[in-house]
Amino acid sequence: MGPEEWGEEGVAGLEFLSAIETSAPVEALKRSFYVYPLVNALHILSIGALLTGVFLMDLRILGFLLAQPQAPFVRLMRRLALTAFLGAAVTGTLMFGVRATEYVANPAFALKMVLILLSGANMLVFLHFSARPNDQARRGAGRVLGLLSIVLWLGVLVCGRLIGFL
Repeated sequence: MGPEEWGEEGVAGLEFLSAIETSAPVEALKRSFYVYPLVNALHILSIGALLTGVFLMDLRILGFLLAQPQAPFVRLMRRLALTAFLGAAVTGTLMFGVRATEYVANPAFALKMVLILLSGANMLVFLHFSARPNDQARRGAGRVLGLLSIVLWLGVLVCGRLIGFL
């Protein structure tokens, strides 16, 4: 169901999305020969750094990379991932504004947003379980959550690539 089928809320939503698309910062982004490709490149760079931090952190939690002491390594990778996520969120929001009315009706975009929310929830649950790392049950749960994290973020990556094709 597309936004045009949402009734009055859909009309208001489309007006809001159209206002985003015609806002001064987005119009400047559309008109610039250099800025949009730069924002796009920064988005890709941020995603690369985000996935690197997440995957390395999750691999350590899963029992790989044993030469790295777990607690400080996971803290470092978490900081990298959170910083990169912030960069991806800012650049992604800018790129969303260029074609907001199209993206909101794109199923790959919608699934990507759901997977990002699930990834965030997964991280919060992991933080809860990692509060007592010496508890065997919590370590096991941490491993399951680490594997789930990898799967969710791979889903985000795939959906992000699919957006342009649907």
